Amino acid sequence: MSQSRHVPVMLQRCLDMLAPALTGPGAVVVDCTLGLGGHSEALLTRFPEARLVALDRDKEALRLSGERLAPFGDRATLVHAVYDELPEVLDRLGIPRVQGVLFDLGVSSMQLDEADRGFAYAQDAPLDMRMDQTTGISAAEVLNTYPPGELVRILRAYGEEKQAKRIVSAVVREREKEPFSNSARLVELIRDSLPQAAKRTGGNPAKRTFQALRIEVNGELSVLERAIPAAVKALAVGGRIAVLSYHSLEDRLVKQVFAAGAATTAPPGLPVVPERYQPRLKLLTRGAELPTEEEVAENRRAAPARLRGAQRIREDAE
Repeated sequence: MSQSRHVPVMLQRCLDMLAPALTGPGAVVVDCTLGLGGHSEALLTRFPEARLVALDRDKEALRLSGERLAPFGDRATLVHAVYDELPEVLDRLGIPRVQGVLFDLGVSSMQLDEADRGFAYAQDAPLDMRMDQTTGISAAEVLNTYPPGELVRILRAYGEEKQAKRIVSAVVREREKEPFSNSARLVELIRDSLPQAAKRTGGNPAKRTFQALRIEVNGELSVLERAIPAAVKALAVGGRIAVLSYHSLEDRLVKQVFAAGAATTAPPGLPVVPERYQPRLKLLTRGAELPTEEEVAENRRAAPARLRGAQRIREDAE
């Protein structure tokens, strides 16, 4: 597994965005999606006075990044946790507030590269897709046991797949003959069930279905719905949060949380807006920032990335 493949997406931009909050002594930055530790290593290197807390639900990722971050000693604390558990993690570590938070919501390159985890549609593998392989149900179980209506809903909502009905009726027909266990059979079935025109657009026709299954298996959107507000809450005044998302559902969710924090909550018509109704966040990006063409040329996984940032400008109203 070559390190060159794992250049973290929009790394420089993320560091620059968080920098004003992380230069002081005693600053704490949380990497909510540790993965292979690329962002974490860069944060520890660029901000020599900062302490890092990094979370990942994948034990293999924690082991590998632990080796990578070992030179930083006790400046780095790695925790096996899902990112919506951030409040509990900080509580356990006795950290009331943090100065920076980073989320990189792309599935870790390692998981995409490891054939036996079943994330990738490019090679045959068991249909697992769990980021934490110690809990939860696999993608195969979802395909084999969910009612057809629920499968259609998942493919439409999480994969934005227009041909969901067609794919699901093929899945239901096939699973009665033999349950699904491997990715190649699913990829083939998707290819066979799509109309010609749908196959000509947007890369591998299985991509949207695999994305939808991955989100369902890992409860990603519901976790994110809890995690982003919790991270904003954990920020000290002046603290900053940067979030990289890779599809419109995630990006929309981040946008909504940031927009709500940056809006005044005052009832309309007040001549002077009292402190408690003032915005809690200042947006650091106009809309979502996109990777540069050079970056996409170097790292094709960067192509769909969207970066949004916000700064905490006041405490929550009690």
